[in-house]
Amino acid sequence: MDLRFTEAETAFRAECRAWLEANVPHGLPSGDTREGFARHLDWERALFDAGWAVVSWPEEYGGRGASPMEWLVFEEEYYRAGGPQRVTQNGIFLLAPTVFEFGTPAQKDHILPRMARGDDLWCQGWSEPGAGSDLAGIQSRAARDGDGWRLSGQKTWTTRGAFCTHLFGLFRSDPEAERHRGLTYFLVPLDADGVTVRGFGRLDGDEGFAEVFLDDVLVPDTAVLGGVDQGWSVAMATASVERGLTLRSPGRFMAAADRLTALYRDRAAEADAADPTLRDRVVRAWIDAEAYRWQTFATVTRLTEGESVGSEPSMTKVFWSELDVRIHEAALGLLGPHAELGDNPWMKGYQFALSGPIYAGTNEIQRNVIAERVLGLPRR
Repeated sequence: MDLRFTEAETAFRAECRAWLEANVPHGLPSGDTREGFARHLDWERALFDAGWAVVSWPEEYGGRGASPMEWLVFEEEYYRAGGPQRVTQNGIFLLAPTVFEFGTPAQKDHILPRMARGDDLWCQGWSEPGAGSDLAGIQSRAARDGDGWRLSGQKTWTTRGAFCTHLFGLFRSDPEAERHRGLTYFLVPLDADGVTVRGFGRLDGDEGFAEVFLDDVLVPDTAVLGGVDQGWSVAMATASVERGLTLRSPGRFMAAADRLTALYRDRAAEADAADPTLRDRVVRAWIDAEAYRWQTFATVTRLTEGESVGSEPSMTKVFWSELDVRIHEAALGLLGPHAELGDNPWMKGYQFALSGPIYAGTNEIQRNVIAERVLGLPRR
């Protein structure tokens, strides 16, 4: 791997850094609140108008045709500038790669430009009341009805589902098939007859999560992504993206590690007196963020050379989710009793970081995948 950036990549970095430093909004409310979501959506549309919303997509869909390495550069600069959370992320980072891989030309032409502009906002319909980490255990059904399908069931823990316009998720289209078969991946408008979206609050006060109930919802055949009864392989493509570098790029953790080291410098004397291990924890967090960065560059290099990463995203997911927790735990240790006072962004970040080992497939499940598919260990 060549560790040097090309002249084109360096120029790209300078261009996006200049624009972001001049335009990034600061102090927005949480994107998981109704007011905050609306203001974040204004930002998403400003990104699109300037050509920065989906830099790696082809130009015909609203992107710049940037290379994967340039996308990583943009992500570094985005978080370096303090860019707010991307409330369109479930669409542009999770669904879009799946549409590029499995969508028909008509689906791509319709879905992708509207997603890039923020016209359609997507949430993920994976978890169900009886099937959280066990995606193959879903019970929501899809029954053939003429040229369409009738969908019934319940999805839960739907991130920002209270504010979104569309849902993508799995439904059991062949109830007699084995667990990992007979599943179909559907794209569902949330304003369709028979859909009920019920938002609920979280312990941190945010309100974006929702339960989605589907009662005999009629959708056309064009709502199927990737083929009838082929939903497991399509969903695994989405899950691989979610666990890998697209959803949680290194730039996010590099920026957090830099903020952590700055916090340590401000509080070093007091912190070292209170807990001499904090210095080592800060150093480890910074080193691990850098390690994730370079490992990601190596992965992108392999992908551009036509190699496959197989089940390695499971290792990546365990690493970044636990890194996120360690960064925030170290920050709270530095803040000491002040950590819980006022509107502290480190406490808010810590509360969210705790969900990292759970979403995108629990880390316990990912360790099973690593053991069986990466290390080749036998099942017990």
